[in-house]
Amino acid sequence: MFRFGPLHRGRSPYQIPLKKPQVAWTYLTGGPITSSPAVLEDGSVAFASHDGRLYMVGRDGMLKWSHLTGDIIFSSPAVGHDGTMYIGSDDDHLYAIAPSQKVQWSFQVGSCPQRVGVGPDASRCDVDAGPTIGPDGVIYTGGDAIYAINPDGTLRWRFATGGHVSSAPAVLPDGMVVAGCQDDLVYAIGPDGTKRWDFRTGGDVESSPVVGEDGTVFIGSDDKKLYALGFDGQLRWAFTTSGDIRASAALAPGGLILVGSFDGQLYAIKPDGTLSFTFRTGDRIVSSVLVDVKGAVLFGSQDDRVYALEPDGRLRWSVELDGDVDSSPVLGSDGTIYVGSDDKKLYALRAPSGQAAGAP
Repeated sequence: MFRFGPLHRGRSPYQIPLKKPQVAWTYLTGGPITSSPAVLEDGSVAFASHDGRLYMVGRDGMLKWSHLTGDIIFSSPAVGHDGTMYIGSDDDHLYAIAPSQKVQWSFQVGSCPQRVGVGPDASRCDVDAGPTIGPDGVIYTGGDAIYAINPDGTLRWRFATGGHVSSAPAVLPDGMVVAGCQDDLVYAIGPDGTKRWDFRTGGDVESSPVVGEDGTVFIGSDDKKLYALGFDGQLRWAFTTSGDIRASAALAPGGLILVGSFDGQLYAIKPDGTLSFTFRTGDRIVSSVLVDVKGAVLFGSQDDRVYALEPDGRLRWSVELDGDVDSSPVLGSDGTIYVGSDDKKLYALRAPSGQAAGAP
């Protein structure tokens, strides 16, 4: 799922290639790809496009199947333990698709008067958030509210918010759900669907929350700040950048919090809220960071590049693509990097033979 697990820590068990990878293949869709891919156990890759389709391609880049929804897709696919794939669409529905490619169910989020198109009425119920699968199989997403949906497609609970929820909910071990909202608030909802706390920022919250080992919640806001909130919702610290933070943070093994900003910089922040290092790219960063098993860093930028950094922030390599990289990259077990671009392509990047890192 997006950010690899319900706590959204952005950690991969594999290693980023040590040497600059090459484009192994691309798969062209009918629209930009901001969705982040999901790599299945057999090496297949699931991803979605603004052309409204969910795609499944093999490790060789050949199409296995696709499913057309009724509008563009920002959502990233999530795959359950039984192989069921979940994807949200701007047609206001969350879809559950079985390994047989049959739609098991679709759940309509909200009752917005206009389901397709742009504007406040059309976008409030868009299913852009996650989806996130909890440890018990419950699926969490957002739209005009925060939703918990049972594995059979029935509603478990709905928590009303004051704006659109595009932030992928995080699910804590005790069942508490945390998500941001475009009403400037971060919400924490108990397993029964009642509010535990909320925290007000100075702007829309479209970043998805990350939960640390001690329960600290890290989340960005359009007010240019990354917030560290205690398990009780109390502010621990706020780190200010020079641009909106819509990317989700990642937690490095040593405790650094890594997040990109619209100011074009990647920030590495110490657990106490002070700066460790920055790395500047040529344009805004919307892509969320992946941290590999050794602490190396991988992310994209709207300067059309994918960057790999050493754990101390030094550049390892970068690869130029043919469009903005808003998609968050993922790693296959063999070290192949999969990432989408605004040029409508999914890229598979592989290191030259014998130089791939892959599994440690």
